Amino acid sequence: MNEKIFLDSASLQLILGKLNPLPINCNKHMPSLLLVDDEPRLLNSLSELLKGNNYNLATATKGCEAIEQLTNKQFDIVLLDLMMPEMNGYAVMDFIKENNIDVNVIIISGCDDIDVAIEVLKYKISGYLRKPYSYEALINLTEEIIKQRQAEIKKRYELWLLESSEGFYRFLINTLPDSIYILNAEGILVYVNDRCQELLGLCSQELIGSHFSAIIHEHDMADAVYAFSERRMEECALDNVEFRVKQVSPMKRYHDNGVINSYVHVSCNATGIYSQHESDKVKKHVGTLGIMRDITIQKNTEALLSHQAKHDFLTGLPNRSLLQSSFELVVAEVENSGKNIALFFIDFDQFKLINDAFGHKIGDKLLQLASNRMKSAKRENDLLVRLGGDEFILLIPDLCKQEDASVIAGKFLESLNKSFHLGSTEVNISASIGVAFYPEHGETLGELINNADSAMYQVKSAGKNGFGFYDKSMRNESINKINQSQELRNALEKNEFEMYYQPQIDVQSGLIVGAEALIRWNHPERGLIAAGKFMPFVEESGLIIPITDWSIDAICNDLHYFNNIGFKIPQVAINFSPIYLDRCDFVKKIKDTLSAYQIPPSQIEIEITENVSIRSPQHVIKQLNKLCQLGVKIAIDDFGVGYSSLSYLNSFPITTLKIDQSFIHEITEHNNEYTIVMAIIYMAKGLGLNLVVEGVETEYQVNFLQNVLCYTMQGYLFSKPVGRDHFLKMSTTNNVKWKSYK
Repeated sequence: MNEKIFLDSASLQLILGKLNPLPINCNKHMPSLLLVDDEPRLLNSLSELLKGNNYNLATATKGCEAIEQLTNKQFDIVLLDLMMPEMNGYAVMDFIKENNIDVNVIIISGCDDIDVAIEVLKYKISGYLRKPYSYEALINLTEEIIKQRQAEIKKRYELWLLESSEGFYRFLINTLPDSIYILNAEGILVYVNDRCQELLGLCSQELIGSHFSAIIHEHDMADAVYAFSERRMEECALDNVEFRVKQVSPMKRYHDNGVINSYVHVSCNATGIYSQHESDKVKKHVGTLGIMRDITIQKNTEALLSHQAKHDFLTGLPNRSLLQSSFELVVAEVENSGKNIALFFIDFDQFKLINDAFGHKIGDKLLQLASNRMKSAKRENDLLVRLGGDEFILLIPDLCKQEDASVIAGKFLESLNKSFHLGSTEVNISASIGVAFYPEHGETLGELINNADSAMYQVKSAGKNGFGFYDKSMRNESINKINQSQELRNALEKNEFEMYYQPQIDVQSGLIVGAEALIRWNHPERGLIAAGKFMPFVEESGLIIPITDWSIDAICNDLHYFNNIGFKIPQVAINFSPIYLDRCDFVKKIKDTLSAYQIPPSQIEIEITENVSIRSPQHVIKQLNKLCQLGVKIAIDDFGVGYSSLSYLNSFPITTLKIDQSFIHEITEHNNEYTIVMAIIYMAKGLGLNLVVEGVETEYQVNFLQNVLCYTMQGYLFSKPVGRDHFLKMSTTNNVKWKSYK
């Protein structure tokens, strides 16, 4: 008697397993994650985020630890930090690649460097998260990869069943994670599996009977024809061909009656189906069997990394890399058109001041808003690029005549005129624009940028908030600046600088009560050069710190000499640049120098301009308080000509105000209006500050100032700045012109 034998699933798998061993990694298991980061705090945070999601978690703080764990244990996902000491993330990915380890890699990095993004593209990664990342982004990406791996495991298992038993054929076809289709010889769909229906959003009745071209993106039709039709000469053609297919979302299908509304990226493998009758000499192509895999996530990740490599992260504008490639295309297009190419170098005025005063968060928001305004002001074909900081480039590819550049520059300046509202903060900025033309002012992008940059600096020197065109004479000026920079460096090495001293006189007692130290350049060919002729360029060229260091040392050396011979001048004032105040260790430099020469701190007075207090008030207050704790005095120089910083005076440890000479020049016998001078004098006295008047040149000015109780003065009426020995002789012999005013 024949009896039917029924096998349960476990028994069937056992039988098939003996015929065809089950492939590795096909058993179900709890997903295993390896977290690699050299910062324990971030590693703990990452572990806490993933805890409770049914993952087996392992951690490593070094690249070598990660490799050891990958060698000894199978993981599904590695969450990998790029920048680690000893062995970085690239080395770990190289190890994974070289050893063909089946694991998905998610890069977690805080690096904004474009080169890093480009380098990562060389590796087969499954995702990229930039620090700081959101919890949702991490979990969603991890779960999506786990789903894909589980689908892959499922596919391997189903393929194993397919190879083991024909009885599972239709079941496997409809449960594979990939879309499977069959075309006839004319390219008509005659079969689709369930996954294909899910991918396209159309049921089998809607798909079967349609030509394959009905589901292909029109721009990818050539690739699809190759995949579907041009493979008839070979029985098996397994090359991956990528293209886009149309998709109907369930929501769109419900509302718009099946209208196509999106596309997904697929990778297609296809093979020909052939039939051969006894009468046929060659096999006859009767159709195509193909598999389509959804690679949309991979393509989107690649597109994101590619975009980040060519665009500025903060503003979304193209960066220099995209500018270079665009410039080359523009040059090729307009070579014979007779049109002009213009390049604008745009630099915001006083942006650093705003950044220092309100912080980088406000500064970044301002850059974003200003970028949006400039994007609205540019023409459709113009390319606006952020170089970095507050520097931008505008590439104009089709200028009919050069005069049109003036109109475009004017629109850009106008777009920035209105105030920017940044929460509770309202700020105003302007810009300086330099313009250069191709090929008149340069045949390469680098030459055009440099020359437009030179034109922009001319605009800044002329007062900012405007535009100017490059002129070849600017190149000579740039060369002169380079030469002067080298001369100044040589002068510092050859000790060509000298300190001069201008006396400060108490006109009541007739005594020299102090002096202002002023640097001079004793040039071997041009003779003695005053500070006003070269110090602005010293700041611009970055030499201000070493030259100020030299000045402090030279002044302390002179004071040491004065003190040793018995001439103890009450104080010497030194001018400090705002750039030097930004140096974090300048207080230590002064303290160490005073100690080395045994100079009492009370003999030193630091003069700063009032705009220093606007740059970064809290930083300045902290640094100046350190000086005051040493016993060094603080004076505001050129008061009244800078920013309205009166509100800061009570907060700053200031002992002296120096009235700028421009106000003193207004005191004449023919002018009775001294409102500003009187306001400064009364304010200083009300705040209990000492007053020093600069630029005194006439007896009338002396008499007027004495009448309003100002007694400490300096100016050419008493003495010009003189060298150390001359100053010493003048001080010990009373050889100054103050006697007649006692």
